[in-house]
Amino acid sequence: MAKTAPVGITSVYLFAGDDDFAVKQHARQLYQNWSAEVGGFDHEVIDGMALNSGEVIGSIRKLREAMQTLPFFGGGKVIWWNNCSFLGDDRVGSSAGVTAALQELAQDFKTFRWDTVRLIISAGKVDKRKSLYKTLDKIATVKMFEGWSFEDKDWHFQAERAAQEHLHNLRKSIDEASCARLVADVGPNPRLLANEIEKLSIYLGDRTKVELTDVEAVVTRNKSSRAFALADALGQRNLPRLLKVLDEELWAVKTDSSRSEIGLLYGLISKVRVMLLLKEMIKEGMIKVESSYPQFKAQLERVPSQSMPTDKKFNPQAMHPFLLFNSLAHASNFSSEELVHAMESLLECNMRLVSRGQNETIVLQQTLINIVQSTHSSPKPRRR
Repeated sequence: MAKTAPVGITSVYLFAGDDDFAVKQHARQLYQNWSAEVGGFDHEVIDGMALNSGEVIGSIRKLREAMQTLPFFGGGKVIWWNNCSFLGDDRVGSSAGVTAALQELAQDFKTFRWDTVRLIISAGKVDKRKSLYKTLDKIATVKMFEGWSFEDKDWHFQAERAAQEHLHNLRKSIDEASCARLVADVGPNPRLLANEIEKLSIYLGDRTKVELTDVEAVVTRNKSSRAFALADALGQRNLPRLLKVLDEELWAVKTDSSRSEIGLLYGLISKVRVMLLLKEMIKEGMIKVESSYPQFKAQLERVPSQSMPTDKKFNPQAMHPFLLFNSLAHASNFSSEELVHAMESLLECNMRLVSRGQNETIVLQQTLINIVQSTHSSPKPRRR
């Protein structure tokens, strides 16, 4: 989400923030617009990526030269100081030589006549305590683009809004549920989200409406989203599919050192916990079972925050609403007693997995079979 500082000299712009995709996209668009508006062929793009203080000094020298070199045939000039990597508080940006050079540059910016030169600066993180940023904050238009994170409660709302806007620009449309599934699959990654939307647009061809089946067919699920596949299979209470997905996940564990059997187990525990929470919310009248996704999301937003657990791991409002909505349908496949029994089985499985001499595959298979075939007031499973 862009935040605009008070506008100073409109010939100078700073685009910065953790969302490097948005930063570069907006900087590039402004550079193209300005170049077309000013005309001529004397515009320059200066690389601001620097690995040491010497490269920073060299980049600043090139910027000064570009500012002082007027267009050959007169008129205006556009300069893009691109990908500046030393405006933050990292080691290179905080060195004495770089700090002094940036202070001198800040003084140059204050006295420079910007009537024939337009400057665009794009960067990652910036240290707002430094003199250069303070100067730009006064004389330039500053736009900060903060990245999304799973830690942000409303990241999915921002991502869904960005997806809707991007699709609209491509003359495509998407309903709320399909958009939520798209965002849930991609995660808080603006660049990846834009790439997946481009893929969807190409896949649709002449069609203008993105359907849920299109998202399922085309969009690449991120690591966190793929981890939900096993939990979803458990929620569907479909034993053949559950064992098939478990086999796939266990094979992935062998080829990916960042994954483990314990990690799979914790994902299952989280799933059962969510279904128990939803059961309780239904019982308390906070949400209704038969709800469309927009209705469910609206109901969730109306639940008083003080009635929810403070720990994010146990707070439904801190979870992605589409994943929660998906679990709502799964919760009806189990009774509350069965879910309590499932949690006990998973905790016992945890103890067996951390014990030596146990075959992880067999332990997980036995546990899941026990949960799915439970006879604790078993309702008739839904076919999905």
